[in-house]
Amino acid sequence: MRAVRSSEPLSAGNGHDPVSQYEFYATLDLDKPSCPDRTTVLLELLRDAVSMRGGVSRVLDLGCGEGFQAALAREVVAPATVLGVDWSAGALRRAKGRRLSLVQAGVDGRDLPFPDGSFDVVIFSEVIEHLVDTDHAISEIRRILVDDGILLISTPNLAAWFNRLLLLIGVQPLFSEVSRVRIFGRPGQQVAGHLRIFTYRALREFLEAQGVAIHAVRGAAYHQLPRPARVIDRFMRRWPSAAAVLVVSARKTPLAPRPKADGGTLLGP
Repeated sequence: MRAVRSSEPLSAGNGHDPVSQYEFYATLDLDKPSCPDRTTVLLELLRDAVSMRGGVSRVLDLGCGEGFQAALAREVVAPATVLGVDWSAGALRRAKGRRLSLVQAGVDGRDLPFPDGSFDVVIFSEVIEHLVDTDHAISEIRRILVDDGILLISTPNLAAWFNRLLLLIGVQPLFSEVSRVRIFGRPGQQVAGHLRIFTYRALREFLEAQGVAIHAVRGAAYHQLPRPARVIDRFMRRWPSAAAVLVVSARKTPLAPRPKADGGTLLGP
């Protein structure tokens, strides 16, 4: 993903209306830098999901970008169908070269254009941290999953071992951003539009409240650390709660009842 230059405007129309997240990503070059360890771990969990379900027929890569990961997923789940969805028209144009089935759509405050129970597995890799309305996104994913369907998520870890050290010396954690123009208060130059950075505990509790229960969690290394720190980072993958990247496999579960104001019960978070 390219850096957003400080000269680039972040207002639209009369100069006073803030650019929406959809407009931000529509104009941002969404080529993701290679993160081979995260992709390797995610594909391992995908293989486990296929084995656990005794095979799958339809897989959705939601936020597929240029389709690199979706193409690898297709090899894992063959002969199942893999559908790639992204909001960026530019990313989808690049993905067409990988001979993928593609749909342009967004999930941040919008409904996905698929019927209930359409997919056995949904891959949601490096997307949730960019969303304003994470609740609606997971609700929509749960809706389009079959009963007992699998959600695979990867996302940066706010409580990564190096972020804990950075906070001790008063430095903004990596992955977190306070501006869509440039990076402030921490190392790095690239603006990615991160809004929601999870710890493992927060991610687990959030998904459980949405009717999606984590059954496997792995850690993955972060490829853009300075070389001396990479050795430590690969070691720390053994403890996902302190790893650079969280990769989880979660299963759709029945929604727990919640109390109504009149003393009855409702389903849902």
